[in-house]
Amino acid sequence: MPLSAHEREQFLAEPHIAALSVSAGEHRGPLTVPIWYQYHPGGEVWVLTGPGSEKARLIEAAGRFTMMVERVEPTVRYVSVEGAVTRTAPGTDDMMREMAQRYLVPEKVDAYLHFAKAQLGEQVAIYLRPEHWRSADMGSS
Repeated sequence: MPLSAHEREQFLAEPHIAALSVSAGEHRGPLTVPIWYQYHPGGEVWVLTGPGSEKARLIEAAGRFTMMVERVEPTVRYVSVEGAVTRTAPGTDDMMREMAQRYLVPEKVDAYLHFAKAQLGEQVAIYLRPEHWRSADMGSS
């Protein structure tokens, strides 16, 4: 059963690991990778990635991407969003902290931020305004 607009936005706002997909060009399937993301109901989805990463280059070329999140408990539920990139901006330490706090227990955040600064380097934030939604909950009646 499809989710209501409110249900799908609330579900997307939860800290799921997303599968991000973007066109990889002619004669190729889409690049699909797991990614952390941030979303507040009614707003834009944003992700952080290296500015020279394959996904950043492909998203820039395509101008749009898709993300899908799911769970299996207590019912099988998913939400996918697709839309155009609305903007990109340099990633900041505050953004990295916000993302880490969304996904990690508090005592792991500082260690992750140290790792990210040393190993991941510069980041870019890519924003998407959801245009097309798909959703379902297989356990709803």
